Amino acid sequence: MTDKRYSVAVVGATGAVGAEFLRCLRGRRFPVGSLRLLASARSRGKKLAFNGKKISVQELTEKSLQGVDIAFFSAGGSISKIYAPLAARAGAVVVDNSSAFRMDPQVPLVIPEINPEAIEGHKGIIANPNCSTIIAITPLWPIHQKNRIRRLIAATYQAASGAGAAAMRELEESTRAHLAGKKFKPRVFPFRYAFNLFSHNTAVNPATGYNEEETKMNRETQKIFNDREIRVSATCVRVPVLRAHSEALNFECERPITPEEVRAVLQNAPGVKLVDDAQKNYFPMPIDASGRDDVLVGRIRQDLSDPSGKSIALFVSGDQLLKGAALNAVQIVEVMIAKGLI
Repeated sequence: MTDKRYSVAVVGATGAVGAEFLRCLRGRRFPVGSLRLLASARSRGKKLAFNGKKISVQELTEKSLQGVDIAFFSAGGSISKIYAPLAARAGAVVVDNSSAFRMDPQVPLVIPEINPEAIEGHKGIIANPNCSTIIAITPLWPIHQKNRIRRLIAATYQAASGAGAAAMRELEESTRAHLAGKKFKPRVFPFRYAFNLFSHNTAVNPATGYNEEETKMNRETQKIFNDREIRVSATCVRVPVLRAHSEALNFECERPITPEEVRAVLQNAPGVKLVDDAQKNYFPMPIDASGRDDVLVGRIRQDLSDPSGKSIALFVSGDQLLKGAALNAVQIVEVMIAKGLI
C-alpha cells in the first residue's frame, strides 16, 4: 500500500469491534508502525496479540493520544465525544464508530464504496455509519446510480454482535440456561434473548413511534447518498443470531426496473456478493456472512404489489463487526492513504 508506517491507536481495543480492528489491520497488511491499544482503566495491563507480539492495553487518557497518526474509536458515543476531538487536535485522523458525530454537518459520514470523495472535507474526524445502514445501502448504491431509488422499506434482523461482546455472551449463556431448564436473568437486554426476538433496544421517539436505530437508517442514508428526498422507513429487530445482521429490503425506483437488471448491476458491484439461487432455495444467511467482507445479496424479485414495475424486494446479510464496523473504518483510512490525504 505504502512504504510509510503510521502510529495507530485503537480505542475500545478489548471490545468485539476492537478485536476486529486488530484482525483487519493484520489481515489487510495495514502499514502499522506502532500500535496503541486503549481502553478503560479496568482493562489496563491486559495483553492482546498483534502480528506475533503481545501488546499491553493502556488506559485511555488525553496523554495516551499524543503522537498518534490514526485513531480508530469504538468505545461508545460518550467516550468519543470527549476523546475524539482531543485526538484530532493532537494531530490524529479519527475514524469514529459511534453515533456521536454522524449527523454533524462538519463531519463526513463515509462508506468507501459510495462516497469516498466526502473524506476530503474532513476536519480531523470521520464518522463510520451505523451497521444496519452500511449493510443495507452498500448494495443499493449502484442501483441508485442507475435508477434513482425514491423509497426504501427495511426490516432488520440484528445479531447480538451489534450490542458488543457482552451481548454475544448473553445470547450463548441464556441459550444454554434455557436448554438446561434453568432460570436466566438478562443483564444486557431487557428481555430474554434465547429463542426470542424483540424490537431493537434503543429508545422510541414518542412523537414518531420510531426507535433510534430506525431513525439513524433514515437520516444516515440521506446524508451518505446526498439525497434529502429519499424516503426510508425501517423496523429494527434483535434476533437470536450470534453474528451478522440480515435485512429484508423493498425499494421503489424512479423508473421501472426488473430483477434481471438488478442482478446485472450487482454482479460486479464493489463490496457485494450475489447469493441468489432460487432453484436450491439458497439465499443470504448470517452464518455465511459471518467473517466475510462482502455484503451478501439475494432473494431478488419483483414486488408484485406495485403494478408500476418500479419496486424490487431483496434480502441481505452482512457481518456487523466487519463491513458494519471495523472493516469499513479501515477502508476509509486506506482510501486516505491511497489519495495522499494522510
